[in-house]
Amino acid sequence: MMERETRIGHIVRLGGGIADIRFDGDLPAITNRLVTLTDPEIVIEVASLPSETIARGLIMNPSSDLRIGLAVRDTGGPIDVPVGEAVLGRMFNLFGETIDNGPPLGEMLRRPILRAPVPLTDRRVEGTIFETGIKAIDLLSPLERGGKAGLFGGAGVGKTVLITEMIHNMVAEYDGVSLFCGIGERSREAEELYREMGEAGVLDNTVMMFGQMNESPGVRFRVGHAALTMAEYFRDDMRRNVLVLIDNIFRFVQAGSEVSGLLGRIPSRVGYQPTLGTELADLEERICSTNRGTMTSIQAVYVPADDFTDPAATHTFAHLSASIVLSRKKASEGLYPAIDPLRSYSRMLTPGTVSPRHYRVARAVRTTLAEYEDLKDIIAMLGLEELSERDRATVRQARQFERFLTQPFFSTEAMTGNRGRFVTLEETLDSCERILSGEFGDRDEGDFYMIGSITDLVEPSGESDAA
Repeated sequence: MMERETRIGHIVRLGGGIADIRFDGDLPAITNRLVTLTDPEIVIEVASLPSETIARGLIMNPSSDLRIGLAVRDTGGPIDVPVGEAVLGRMFNLFGETIDNGPPLGEMLRRPILRAPVPLTDRRVEGTIFETGIKAIDLLSPLERGGKAGLFGGAGVGKTVLITEMIHNMVAEYDGVSLFCGIGERSREAEELYREMGEAGVLDNTVMMFGQMNESPGVRFRVGHAALTMAEYFRDDMRRNVLVLIDNIFRFVQAGSEVSGLLGRIPSRVGYQPTLGTELADLEERICSTNRGTMTSIQAVYVPADDFTDPAATHTFAHLSASIVLSRKKASEGLYPAIDPLRSYSRMLTPGTVSPRHYRVARAVRTTLAEYEDLKDIIAMLGLEELSERDRATVRQARQFERFLTQPFFSTEAMTGNRGRFVTLEETLDSCERILSGEFGDRDEGDFYMIGSITDLVEPSGESDAA
């Protein structure tokens, strides 16, 4: 062991975030962490072994001290991060260093960021709904406690706003630990989220880890693994339930593509790395529930050019129990959250999982919206007047549902001036049943826009009638 700890090599080539290090004896293992003998240390992760004497590594935190001939020490293991109760309420980078200007952590138990997923025999499926307070999600794409949900959408359709709203609604009520991992996103968003969680009083039960877009591809590629190591400790050793929020999984795939290019691998389809499926599975399969605790994950997934056939999106779909698709068309119409109910999917929405009432109402709402979608071409060509009375009633009801499924968010109160609403699943089902019954057939569709439950619509009218 001492030999490994003191093994020294020297940098013989530098270029594009890659360093070649020559060792006289045995080479370090792939994924080992190498550190320079400078202050501060520069971290290099071994990525390949191109010859018997050369280890090729990714430079994680490049600096002006980096040069050919610099001595490098093999630490004998992968990058590791601190784990335990003391990490709660803190913000970290990939190396387990705090970046929130708080007091130093001191000596703590550390674990390597690369760990094998839980064996299939030790996994457990919860099969219960994780309520978010967001009508469109709880009704039509319910999340699974202990499952993985993805928020898919192109640029500017509201993925980060939606995940921020889920943090507001769920973390305060959550009975376990919350862990937020930012992969390749803006520094501004990280600062805002940290401040908002502090103001909401939920920071003490939350861990935050960031690898921002200004950092090296190696950092963005590994920060998700580092966050999951912390989450696994809470689940396995402390036997607590964990909620893992990731923004953005596409940036993880993109970082892997950059790393693959730096290492000279021939790209696969649409320029992605040939190892895309394996790398994504290595990360996603660590997110699971066991008899010791549940691990639930909500992940934002950027879809390049709104192309849902992009390999990054299709490979992610395969790992999820719920896929919530955000639509640019709905966003352009001002229907927020811009969730497309006909393209979103949840394996929870089956008769054996949700209540019979929930399944019946969700099917009826989805059918109404699907019939309206089929009628849109006829309306565009011939006009609404040419439809039968039944079809006109369907269109009126569908437009009411489109607007009812919008919702004012707590996270956007300052920008919209509308007070945020948390709507329970029971309130959503009651409201949808009343709309389906035709009770509000004479109400203008605009009345349903940006309200909470249907009582927000009924109460003001009752007051005015009495007046």
